[in-house]
Amino acid sequence: MTTSGNRRGLAGALAALVVVEVVFAVAYGVAAGWGWQDLVDNFVVTNGLMALTFGLCGAVIAWHRPANPIGWLFLADGIGHATTPVADALAHAVDGHVAQQLLVTISLAAWPWSIGLFLPLALLLFPDGRLLSPRWRWAAIAIIATSPLFVLEMAGSGEPVSPDLPVGLLTIPRFDALQPLWTATEVRNLAAIVLALVCLAIRYRRADEAGRRQLLWLLLASVIALLFVTPWAFVAGTPILVLLAIPLIPIAVAVAIVRYQLLDIRLVVSRALTWALLSLVAIGIYAALVALLDSLIASQVGRSAAVTVFVALIIAPVLPRLQQLVDRALYGDRNNPARVASRVGSQLSAGLPGVVAATRSALRLPYVAIRVDGTLIASAGSPPAAGVSVVPLSYGGEVLGLLEVGTRSGEAGLSSADRSVLALVAVPLAVAVHAMRLSAELQTSREKLVSAREEERRRLRRDLHDGLGPTLTGVAFAADAAANLITKDTPRAVELLTRLRADTRAAITDVRRLVDDLRPPALDELGLIAALQQRADQMSIRADGTPIRVTVTADGLPPLPAALEVAAYRIATEALTNVVRHASATTAVLSLRCGTELEIEITDNGTPTGAWHPGVGLQAMHDRTAELGGTLTAGPTPTGSKVQARFPLPTTAPLPTTITASATGGAEHRSPNDAASLEVR
Repeated sequence: MTTSGNRRGLAGALAALVVVEVVFAVAYGVAAGWGWQDLVDNFVVTNGLMALTFGLCGAVIAWHRPANPIGWLFLADGIGHATTPVADALAHAVDGHVAQQLLVTISLAAWPWSIGLFLPLALLLFPDGRLLSPRWRWAAIAIIATSPLFVLEMAGSGEPVSPDLPVGLLTIPRFDALQPLWTATEVRNLAAIVLALVCLAIRYRRADEAGRRQLLWLLLASVIALLFVTPWAFVAGTPILVLLAIPLIPIAVAVAIVRYQLLDIRLVVSRALTWALLSLVAIGIYAALVALLDSLIASQVGRSAAVTVFVALIIAPVLPRLQQLVDRALYGDRNNPARVASRVGSQLSAGLPGVVAATRSALRLPYVAIRVDGTLIASAGSPPAAGVSVVPLSYGGEVLGLLEVGTRSGEAGLSSADRSVLALVAVPLAVAVHAMRLSAELQTSREKLVSAREEERRRLRRDLHDGLGPTLTGVAFAADAAANLITKDTPRAVELLTRLRADTRAAITDVRRLVDDLRPPALDELGLIAALQQRADQMSIRADGTPIRVTVTADGLPPLPAALEVAAYRIATEALTNVVRHASATTAVLSLRCGTELEIEITDNGTPTGAWHPGVGLQAMHDRTAELGGTLTAGPTPTGSKVQARFPLPTTAPLPTTITASATGGAEHRSPNDAASLEVR
């Protein structure tokens, strides 16, 4: 058997021992004819219930978390509580004064270890079995070192649980004279519990969402138990049954360690705090009214009923408001969507991380995140094991991203109130995501422009360095050589001058090529339409000598920015070049139209083909269109092929002209009503 199996077997055996002890004590009491009050007065009920809860809960913890010492401390606590009623029952059953004294001593000394040592130490180690920090060792050492005081107080009194039993063997003479020490011991017990609660509160502040849910279970049970048990320690006459609040602690600890997601602890805390606060208010009002009526009303008839009715009338409107305050502390502002929207809106300028943090804080959610295209953009908190709900972020009918929200512990999904608030919050979040996307696209566009500019500069530098530079250097050397030989070797000088003239012309050609690559000179010399017509004239005859008829028309074309002119010229000439080279067409039409945008369309009557495979030319057309925010479509049609580009126009007043050109008539500028269509053959 493994070590883990051995530990589980030991936990089961100790739990069985606790159950056997409790059953024996109860069975003996019933057999001895004890009634309910006798079982209560002999601590069989209270110690038995505490023994069962501590023992069984400790066994559950030790079974599932054998390395956690809390389970074993609870098992020891359960054995201590169970031993007291068993020893008391055996003391009644055996004969012999000394034997009875020994069992009474065991009965008195067994249970104080549970309250004075095992319980506060377990609380100090909750939930993982380790101290909060090394600085808390002194607290654990102090609890262990002072725990015998409480045992000494209980066993030293010597007073048995049952009056018909003899005193214990550890009875201290003049016990009452040491009352200050026993009072200090009671204060020590209370201080140990309070110290453990302070440690729990610190853990709560530092814990993540899962840790806080664990701690809430124990904090709730500990506070309730402390409120009930404190009067029993210091106020004489307090009923013994208040000790039945203590079993809440092991139950809460077992749930917190093993099954803390069983239900929504926040809902439990919310209702418990509401009724606790309301009870305190009711008690205060009742006490004040009783004192007031005692001084004003001599007769006692009807006083209690009058006070009760009056208190009920006062408390009735208080409960909803009190519930709202507690719910806000635990669930945030989910019942006040305007407040949530305001808090989220105030964080928009801080970016999406601030927005998700504000949303999580406003609704007391364990986890909030924004995911765009599968990428986590911003998050706050940790994703809970309970699950994550998704709220779409829509803008203009398009889902831009997802708002992921962690489901609270114990909740199957988001409540209707949560969804209403998140639906309201999703609107500004979608706008923020849209703005972020536009900003990213703008940055990408800028990076592309910078990259294109640098690539163009690199190309120019290469062309100048590798082409024009060596040519001009050769020209300079040839000129120097010709100057030196002009009087000594005239024929050689003439030869050098001839080569110099050829090199100079080559350099001029290179310069013109570079200039043409930067911007077609025809655009500045002729304008866009005439430049396109010139290119159409040049393409009217294929390399194999077959003609192609090209028609160029332009309708309502205003003055265009230089960049748009170049893009239109390059796209149109590239499309016409593709028609001449690759299409078996006899006619082609280049149309330029202006309305709300500039439209360039090139069609031909070539034989329809299959889908086009993007090449360098087609990709270049797409890039030029995208750089200026336009769109381009290209592909085969039932009657040939078509390339169409659309560009947005700047907001300037158009100066429309209708221009047609042909090979025979040249280019004309006419009014829209005077349009002509000339052909190039």
